[in-house]
Amino acid sequence: MAMGSPLSSWPWAFLGSYKYLLYGPVVGKVVQEWREQGSFPMGSSWCLHLILLLALRSLTYQLWFSYGNMLFFTRRRRVVDDGVDFRQIDTEWDWDNMVIMQTLIAAVLVSSRVFPATSDLSAWDLRGWAIAVLLHVAVSEPAFYWAHRALHLGPLFSRYHSLHHSFQATQALTAGFVTPLESLILTLVAWAPLAGAFMAGHGSVSLVYGHILLFDYLRSMGYSNVEVISHKTFQDFPILRYLIYTPSYLSLHHREKDSNFCLFMPLFDALGGTLNPKSWQLQKEVDLGKNHRVPDFVFLVHVVDVVSSMHVPFAFRACSSLPFATHPVLLPLWPIAFGFMLLQWFCSKTFTVSFYKLRGFLHQTWSVPRYGFQYFIPSAKKGINEMIELAILRADKMGVKVLSLAALNKNEALNGGGTLFVRKHPDLRVRVVHGNTLTAAVILNEIPGDVAEVFLTGATSKLGRAIALYLCRKKIRVLMLTLSTERFMNIQREAPAEFQQYLVQVTKYQAAQNCKTWIVGKWLSPREQRWAPAGTHFHQFVVPPIIGFRRDCTYGKLAAMRLPEDVEGLGTCEYTMGRGVVHACHAGGVVHFLEGWEHHEVGAIDVDRIDVVWNAALRHGLTPA
Repeated sequence: MAMGSPLSSWPWAFLGSYKYLLYGPVVGKVVQEWREQGSFPMGSSWCLHLILLLALRSLTYQLWFSYGNMLFFTRRRRVVDDGVDFRQIDTEWDWDNMVIMQTLIAAVLVSSRVFPATSDLSAWDLRGWAIAVLLHVAVSEPAFYWAHRALHLGPLFSRYHSLHHSFQATQALTAGFVTPLESLILTLVAWAPLAGAFMAGHGSVSLVYGHILLFDYLRSMGYSNVEVISHKTFQDFPILRYLIYTPSYLSLHHREKDSNFCLFMPLFDALGGTLNPKSWQLQKEVDLGKNHRVPDFVFLVHVVDVVSSMHVPFAFRACSSLPFATHPVLLPLWPIAFGFMLLQWFCSKTFTVSFYKLRGFLHQTWSVPRYGFQYFIPSAKKGINEMIELAILRADKMGVKVLSLAALNKNEALNGGGTLFVRKHPDLRVRVVHGNTLTAAVILNEIPGDVAEVFLTGATSKLGRAIALYLCRKKIRVLMLTLSTERFMNIQREAPAEFQQYLVQVTKYQAAQNCKTWIVGKWLSPREQRWAPAGTHFHQFVVPPIIGFRRDCTYGKLAAMRLPEDVEGLGTCEYTMGRGVVHACHAGGVVHFLEGWEHHEVGAIDVDRIDVVWNAALRHGLTPA
C-alpha cells in the first residue's frame, strides 16, 4: 500500500490502545444528559444507544471469532485449512478502527440533530423495515458491488484494498480490517437503508439495532472461515444461492481476487458476470468435510487453572497471542470461566485447542478437560487416565504418528510417564512420548562448561535422576537433595562405578550455601532460597516456576525451545512461553516425529539418548529459547 494516499491510514494510529479515549465525548454526553434529567437516560439518549450498539457490535464480532476458533466444533468445516499466525494477528490488531469511526460519525450526526429524538420514535415500524430491505437490495448491494470491483483495479487496489487481502485465511475480525476509505464505503452502504427509512418517516429504534447488527452478523459470518450453511439447503432451494453468500463463497474472492465481489447477495455477481463457477462445489466439499485433515502430531495438554483457561485461542485473541499474564480486565469473567470448569468436570471429553503446520505436516494441540489441581485429587486419578487413554486410542485410530504428553498428563504417580498406556496397548501404532529427554537436554545445555558443582532439588524425580546421571559422567559433583537414602542409592547405582563418587546425598538446603548453580525441580520458598549464595543462578524444571525473591541472584525460565522458522499458522502462545516458543517436552515430541523414530518414549529417561535428541533438535532447526 502506497504511503501518503488520502484516507489510506487511520489518523489516530499514533494513539495505540489510547484510541478508545475517542469514545470519551460520547460517554461524556450520556453523563451530561443524566445530570440534566436527574435520572439515567435509559431510552431517551441517542449517545446511550450508540454505546449499547458499540458493545453489541463488538460482541457480535467476538462471538463469531470465538466460534471460528472452536476447532472442536468447526475443524471439519474450515474453508481454508491454514492457521492465523502472529504476523496476521499483529497486522489486523486494530480491526475495530472501522467501528470507532462509524460510532464517531453517528455521534456527530446525532449532535447535529439529523435524526429525530428517540422519544419521537416508535420501537417497531414494519413499514420502515420493508423500506430498508428494499433499499438494501436496490441501493446497498449494487453500490457495494461496483465499489468493490473498483477497489480491485490497479491503483485503488495497491493503495487501499491490498492490505485487506494480505492473508489467505480470514477470521471474523478480518471483516473490520480496512482502510478509512473502505470504511467510509461500508458506512454509506450500511446506512443507506436506515437513512431512507427515516427520511420516509418510518424509522424506529428496532430498525437501527436490527439492521446494523444483522449487517455485522453477516459480515462476520462470511469472514469466519467456517462453512455454516448446508449445501443441501441450496440444493433444495436453489434460489437461495443468489440471495445469501457463504464463507466458502467469500473465501474464493479473498484468495483469487477476480470474482465473487458481492456484499451479501451473489445475485449481483451473477448479473455482473463475476460469479466464480467453483463456488457451489467448494461449499459442498467443505460442508461434507472433504477439507478435513488428520493430524500427524498431537501434543496432549491439560488446563492449568481457571485464569489461564481464559487464554485459549477461542476466547480472546489479545490474550492467547501473548505469553500468559493475569489481566485485571478478565477478572469479572472469572465466575463464567469457573462455571465452564464445573461443566467440563461433569460432561466433556478431550478437545482440539489449536494447530500449526511444519514442513507440510499438521500439528495439533489437544486438551484433557481437567485442571491442574484435579490431578492431585486421589479419586480423580482413574478418570483422568481414562481420558488420556481414550485420546491415545483416538489418535491411534485416526492415524496420528506421534502423541506427546504434556505436564501432569505424564505424571509418574499418575501413569508412570505414559508407561501404563503402552503396556496396556502393546499394538499401538501411534508413538507415545513424554518429551522429557529433550527437557533434560535443554536444562543441561544451559549449565556453563566451567561448573564443577550443582545443587539439585527434585533429585529423585524422572528429570532429576537423568540430570544427575548425566552430570556425574561429566565429573560434575551433584548435591542431590533427598530424604530417601534408598531412592538416592538406586540412582547412584545406575551410574558407572567410576562416576558414583560425584553423586552426593544431602538432606538440607544449608548444604548448598556455597554452590552457585541450583537446578530446581521442586518449589522453593523464600526461606529456602536464602541459603543460596549471592550470584546463584536458578535453573528450573518445576511447574509453576518459582518466584524470584532474590535480587542478587538470577532465575532461568522453564525449559523451552523455539520452533523452526518455517512453522506456519502458529498464532497462540503456549502458557508463559514467548511467540514461537514451546515447552521442551512439546519440542521433544516434534523431534521424535521429524526423526521418524519408531519407539515409544515413556517411563524413565534414557540418559544415553540425551545428546542424540539434542543434536536432532538442532539439526531440524529448533533452537534454545
